[in-house]
This record gives sequence, C-alpha cells and structure tokens, in this order.
Amino acid sequence: MKNACSKSLGAAISLAVLLMACVTVSAQTNNASAQKPPTSFAGKYEGTAKGPQGEVALKLELVDESGKFSGRVVTPREEHPIIKGTVAAGMLSLDLESKGSPAKLTLKEKDGNLVGELTIDGQTGLVEFHRVKVDDISGEWDGAADAQGQAFPFTLTLKVEGEKVTGSSSSELGTSAISAGIWKEGKLTIVLESGSGQIGLVATLQDGKLVGDYDFAGQMQGKWVAVRKK
Repeated sequence: MKNACSKSLGAAISLAVLLMACVTVSAQTNNASAQKPPTSFAGKYEGTAKGPQGEVALKLELVDESGKFSGRVVTPREEHPIIKGTVAAGMLSLDLESKGSPAKLTLKEKDGNLVGELTIDGQTGLVEFHRVKVDDISGEWDGAADAQGQAFPFTLTLKVEGEKVTGSSSSELGTSAISAGIWKEGKLTIVLESGSGQIGLVATLQDGKLVGDYDFAGQMQGKWVAVRKK
C-alpha cells in the first residue's frame, strides 16, 4: 500500500510540474520586461490598401528566418515576392519584386495590427493588416515514443479552440482521452488518461513535426515525435 501511494504521489507531482511549465515560462516573461524579445512579424495577414482609386484587398505572407525575410504580398491582380527586409526602431521595411518601378512596404505594429504604407507602380497608399490565426495543431498525427530504446507507435487526435486542446490518443494498448491540454506560444502540453496511469506530453512544432518529451505516471520518461497524417 505504501509503495502504491508513493507511486501515485510521484505521478501527481510529475504531472503538476509538467502542466505548470507553460505558466512558469509565461510568468518569467512578464516579470522580465527588460528582457522582452523583439516583436516577431512572421505570419499570415489580410488587410487593405487605401489609394486614390479606393480600397484594395491585400494578403501578406511573411517568413522570418533569423532576420532573413521572405514571403509575398498578394493583390487582386498580381503577386509580389519579398526580396529582402530589415527592422529598425520597430519599423519593418520590405522590398518587393515588381515589374515596374521599385515596390516597398513599410509597417509597424499598432494595437495588434500592422499599419504603414505600400508603394507600387509609383503610387503610395496607407495599409493595415490583421494577423490571420493559423491552426497548425488540429488534426490526426502519427506518433512514436522512445520506450527504453524501442519505438512505440501511437495516433494522436487533436483539436484546438483558443488555447485549449482536446482529443485522444490510440495505440495497441487502447484509447486514452486528453483530460487537460494547452497550446500556447508554440508549446503543446497535454495529459492523457490511460488505464495504467496518466501520461504527460510536451512538444513544440519543428519543421512540421511535433517533437518533445513524455512522462508516464512518473515511472518512465522519454522522447516522442509525431508527423501529421496525410
């Protein structure tokens, strides 16, 4: 009885630490405003440009790889690939590929949106973009956990609503429901209810894969990886 209680207590502590990881990181970030990282402009956006002839719908796809910008600006008539970009004093400047005169997009963050100016074909107009939320997690994933050197395959089904994650995992041992789950700031944290105890999983999205660590009832830990089902 004593051993059983000790194992249960150990599992509870491990899972509590696992679930508090995201909260701890967030609190540390808020308490260290002097070390707050620069704004990331990367993402997908939709917006409008206001010019002499009215408003034009725009789309912006922006990739930031360690300060090297790429992507494109899409108008109803054409597409302008991003040639290069720079950030200075919170202002993002993007040079765009254009058949005519040089094209340029300058943006800064304001109230969660990106605002600035777009110059194409010698005309300049005011632009405003809002970020399009992209759900990179919802769906089915083929996973494998490292169980003491042996690959243990499983399927993970995830659904994200805001920051809350629900779903289940299935393997040769059966199906386990997600009792708690968070997707926040690029980090996934979930707890599965299995017949042999709770399983905690944490992961980040790396090159389209979920990569991270697991804790099985405080008795076994290891790495796991999953790829989206095609």
